[in-house]
This record gives sequence, C-alpha cells and structure tokens, in this order.
Amino acid sequence: MEPSELRETMPALESTVYCNWGAGGPSPRRVVDAAESALEYHEYEAPAAEGVYPAAFDAYDDARAAVADLLGAAPSEIALTQSTTDGINRVAGAFDWADGDVVVRTDLEHSAGTLPWQRLEREFGVDVRVLETESGRVDLEAVKAAADDARLFCVSSLTWTHGTRLPIADIVDVAHDAGAQVLVDAVQSPGQVPVDVGEWGADFVAGAGHKWLLAPFGAGFLYVRDGLEADLVPAAIGYRSVADANASDYQYAAGARRFEVGTTSPAPHAGLSEAIGVLEAVGIETIQRRIETLTDRLKDGVPDERLLSPRGYESGLVTIADDEPAATVERLADRGIVVRSLPFPDAIRASIHAFNSSEDVDALLEAL
Repeated sequence: MEPSELRETMPALESTVYCNWGAGGPSPRRVVDAAESALEYHEYEAPAAEGVYPAAFDAYDDARAAVADLLGAAPSEIALTQSTTDGINRVAGAFDWADGDVVVRTDLEHSAGTLPWQRLEREFGVDVRVLETESGRVDLEAVKAAADDARLFCVSSLTWTHGTRLPIADIVDVAHDAGAQVLVDAVQSPGQVPVDVGEWGADFVAGAGHKWLLAPFGAGFLYVRDGLEADLVPAAIGYRSVADANASDYQYAAGARRFEVGTTSPAPHAGLSEAIGVLEAVGIETIQRRIETLTDRLKDGVPDERLLSPRGYESGLVTIADDEPAATVERLADRGIVVRSLPFPDAIRASIHAFNSSEDVDALLEAL
C-alpha cells in the first residue's frame, strides 16, 4: 500500500493541512471500523456466545502480539495501558522508593516524564536530577556524572520539543553500568521510525497508539524487559494482574501482565491492532523515507535562525522559532493548517507524517 492510498481513507485530511501528528494522529476509516466492530461484537454478540470477558481477552491478546511485533519484543513483555502517562506512572508506582533515592530525567521531558517524579520528590523525598540539554542534545559525560547512585533514568527516544533522537542505547549502557534502570518515553517513535527494544536494551518502554500509529485514544502500551517484573510490586492490583484472582493467596501474573489491572474496553486496542497492521502494510521503512523527504522540503524553506530542529533528518518533528507561537497557531488554523505551539522554547512545532503531501508542506511554508 502506498502512503497516498492510506491518506485517501482519512476523513480528517479531506479539508485540513494536518501537521500535528506528534500530538494526535487522525485515524483511517478501517482503524475506526475495527474499533467499532470490536465494540459491537463485544456488546451485541459475545454475551450470547463465548461471553464478554473472553471476547475482551482475545482483543487484549491480539493487541499485545501486535505491539510486541512492532517493538521487537515478546507478547509476555507487553502490558496494555491507557496512555504513555499511564505506563510511566505504573512503573513509577512499582518501586519501593525511599528518601534519597535518585531519579534522573532530561530537561526536555514531556509532563508525562516530569510529574510522576515530582510526586515522588514530594511524597518520598526522592532526589530528581535534571540533565540539562543543548538544542535537544544530551552530553554523555553529563549522563555519566548524573548516573552516580541513580536508581532510575527516564528519557525520551525522540524529544518532543526539538525532534532530536537521543542515544538511548548509549544512555542505557551508562545507566546499567551505574546500577540504574532505564524507562524510555517512546511515544514519538513507533509509527514513524523502526523501534527495536532489544537494540535499546532499556528496562521499560512506554508508548501509545494515538500519535504516529494512527490508533484511537486509550490504546497505550508498556514494555517490561523479561524477568525484571519479578522485583516490582505495582501500586494497583486487579484480576488481570494476578495468576488466579480467586486464590486465597494471590500470585502476580508472569511477565508484564502484572502491570494490567481490570476491565477496560477492547475497542481502543482493537483499533491499535488494526492500525499497526495498516502501517506495516505500508512499511515502516517506507514511512520513514517519506517523512525524511517531506521534512527536508519543509526545512529547506525555514531560515537557519528560525529552525530549532536539526537541519538534517532525525524525525518528523520540526520546531520553528516564533515570537508569538500561540498567535501563529491561531492564524494558521484560520487557513486550515494545524500545527501546535510549544511551552518551551518559544516556537511552533510542525509534525510531518508520511501521509502528508508536498502540497501540504508548501502550504505551510507559504502561510509562515
């Protein structure tokens, strides 16, 4: 399938120049149809057939398998969540934190990668070290310095502010050498670049389907490296967390499943399964090459003094300096062009997917 063919099945793109995939990606019709079909089957047919719980469990199993295949993991290493924030919080809540424990994050993390640690700082006296960055880059020597006595690193695979790729495998090596574990906020990666959690070596990877993967809201996922879960006790527990919910002495389920809790709609994750299948039919490498071509076109039209993202390709996120970003976003919206402003730096961010066109890029440049 060509990207242009899939674009034709996205109603949101019929009247809009949509350049905000890093916030949320419009779904193709077949993804929404899959979610709707799963819900209809669950509510209309399953009650009189295998039952609503087995039907939901089948949808969960399909989603874990699809996510595992996408990330280069095993299904047993995947827990289903509602969002990236949800996944990060499930990890944060599973450690036995004590006063003086050290968490390291960068100064470019999304609120999903800052608020859980602020809470730990407030509630448990955890020491949160902030790695300062420059133009979306981390210095590995600074990573080594921050790693001393650290218990956990939280870093993004792609910075949402600059679109830069962080050297995750190198950061993981430094953290592991220091005895720390690593949690990666990867929500900006799956769907636009190939992801192999084995190559990263990270302990936890949190993501969601509603951005570059084109899936509905509510379809989050969490990778937990095999065997790591044995030493973690999640803050929440439910029948999906345990091997036998009716046992008098409960035992957590094997693998990442212990991070799941209770009843959730199968619809979002059915949509995620379909979305992953659709993108794999297009080809992640094909998608990446097209994003590179389109972002190169966009950057060619942006002066050096305004381009805050790397001139060379790293992702579909392109950050452009602007003295009044909110006003610019509103002005572009009046012309049918969707981008977003950033809280820092003073800039707008255009995120370009393979399902944009060269005409979309040219319209954005003309409007700017």
